[in-house]
Amino acid sequence: MGEIAIAATERIIRKGSGLRVSESASKALAEFLEEEGVRISQQAALFSKHAKRKTITSEDIKLALKK
Repeated sequence: MGEIAIAATERIIRKGSGLRVSESASKALAEFLEEEGVRISQQAALFSKHAKRKTITSEDIKLALKK
C-alpha cells in the first residue's frame, strides 16, 4: 500500500467532479500522485544540493514544479 490514503484521493476526485468514485479510480490517482511526488521531490533535492543546503524548501518545490 502506498503513502497516500485512498480516501483522500476519493475526496479529491469527488471535489473536482461531483460524481461518485470507484475504488480503482481512487487507487489510480493515489498511485499517480505518489509517483509525481517522488519525481518532484527528487528534482527539488537537486535544487537544494545545488544551493549547498540539506533542507528542501518550498522554493525548491516550486522550482521543481515549474520544470
